[in-house]
Amino acid sequence: MLHLFKFKSRKIREQHFSYKTIKPIRQRLILVPVTWLLSIPCAIYHRLKINKKNMKGLKPPYILLSTHMGFDDFKVMTMAIMPYRANYVVAIDGFVGVKWLLEQVGGISKRKFTNDTLLVRHLHHVLQVNKNIAVIYPEARYSISGTTAILPESLGKLVKLNQLPVVVLNCHGHHLANPFWSKYHRYVRYISDMEQIINQTEVSNLSLDEINSRIEKAFYYDEWKWQKDNHIVINTKNRASGLHKVLYVCPNCQSESKMKSEKHLLFCPECGKKWEMTEWGELRALDGETAFSHIPDWYEWIRRIVAEEVKSGNYFFEDEVRIYSLPNPYGYIYIGKATLQHSKEGFRLFGTLTNGDEIDFSLAPSSTYSIHIEYEHLKRGDCVDLSDLNNTYFVYPTKQNVVTKIHFAVEEIYKQLKEKPANSL
Repeated sequence: MLHLFKFKSRKIREQHFSYKTIKPIRQRLILVPVTWLLSIPCAIYHRLKINKKNMKGLKPPYILLSTHMGFDDFKVMTMAIMPYRANYVVAIDGFVGVKWLLEQVGGISKRKFTNDTLLVRHLHHVLQVNKNIAVIYPEARYSISGTTAILPESLGKLVKLNQLPVVVLNCHGHHLANPFWSKYHRYVRYISDMEQIINQTEVSNLSLDEINSRIEKAFYYDEWKWQKDNHIVINTKNRASGLHKVLYVCPNCQSESKMKSEKHLLFCPECGKKWEMTEWGELRALDGETAFSHIPDWYEWIRRIVAEEVKSGNYFFEDEVRIYSLPNPYGYIYIGKATLQHSKEGFRLFGTLTNGDEIDFSLAPSSTYSIHIEYEHLKRGDCVDLSDLNNTYFVYPTKQNVVTKIHFAVEEIYKQLKEKPANSL
């Protein structure tokens, strides 16, 4: 449905989108059966099983926090809360072409990884006025590695503000069936754990740290371990295709951004080392030592490399990029090429655009605890999303296979900034 935005004039698409006049509405009753009809086939196909714990007697309003691995998360969430309605937070690019429909079924627009106080007021309205379930995907993006992403510290404050129960929906099988890094679908059974982790009485007694600790514990997942523990066989021939975008550093020769993948193989053209992804989701070197058989171990090893590069002051990224702007939900606008820089000082996007205007857009490291990246976004290539409250720039580097490193660097720069003693600032 992305083609629908083409019917909007460029003038309309260039207008900034105001959220202030749009309060979340209750999901239209007439559309509730539609959401069920869209969700039930997915549940049947994947033989969905939902394990509910501490949910007896719980009715809206409450806060539902869900893990995020793919579009099927929304369908499973719909099945999990039946027969109740919800309002749920959706990134603004999810509204492109379907803005009216998403608003009618309870969608709340949000720009990823921005400090949006208006969203807090909207969620308060959902819970206290609409008396609905407020569904939030706090990881704010599909899981890159099949493991838990960083969660925002503000979750505890949101819970305290609303004084309502908290439920966590931890979905399993979604990443294995539709990996963020792959264009190939696999069949995997879906099993989700739905648990009330904080009840109404506990909210006022728990500290912010205790609330966040409970959420983090309930959010733990490792899809590759889950696959092995549950003896799930995935024997599709393209099961490793695309994995090189996540595991972009070779543990054998340390070359960076040179890794490739094809079918069930991951390999480094620089040194010739090859790994097979087995039907059990493990990696096995075809010759010599297997440094990392567990995919998340390789992923976290790369993170440590980037963390050390940041700590030593050697991290710096610069490249020519193509830019698409998304000021509102009416469509992407190509605005030209510019230069993107990223360092411990944050992001800077600058240059002269196609229409002759200058762009000089910056994001401070203290404002970005993480960043959203995409692989082969809309078939245009890998990109990084840079957002403030007024616009989102989809930035496509010329260099290949670099966006995962940028994502690591953002998180490590923020982490090291937070850990820095006050007297050293």
